[in-house]
Amino acid sequence: MKRIHTDGSCRGNPGPGGWAWASGRDDYASGADARTTNQRMEVIAVIEALRANPEGTVEIVSDSTYVVKCFHDRWHAGWLRRGWKNSQGQPVANRDLWEVLIPLVLDVEREVHFSWVKGHSGDVMNDFVDALATEAADRQRGRSSRD
Repeated sequence: MKRIHTDGSCRGNPGPGGWAWASGRDDYASGADARTTNQRMEVIAVIEALRANPEGTVEIVSDSTYVVKCFHDRWHAGWLRRGWKNSQGQPVANRDLWEVLIPLVLDVEREVHFSWVKGHSGDVMNDFVDALATEAADRQRGRSSRD
């Protein structure tokens, strides 16, 4: 199983943001968005990680309860059942991104698992993707080890 850490960062909410994923210090990518939210960056980080690593079983490790609970608690199933409404009957936030991510996660050709890690707690890889995402938000450009 390939372990991929993801993170999102935002300077203001909304504001300039960055996202990052890494499966090691020598396999990573990050990117930026000029006006976004932290939650959007967290979701985009996972989308980009899965797109860049399309094969095999993957474990996404994230400090975002927003992302992890969507799949652990099956929020996505309720959203789809209720026509993209949350449990309070409101439109699902960031639907445009969830419509991309959910099929990537539920793809029958692969397994995707999610694990939560406490942010800023000394987890080396979480700190690494946090630094990449923050750098992307600040510089408004990403980087990749695959370039």
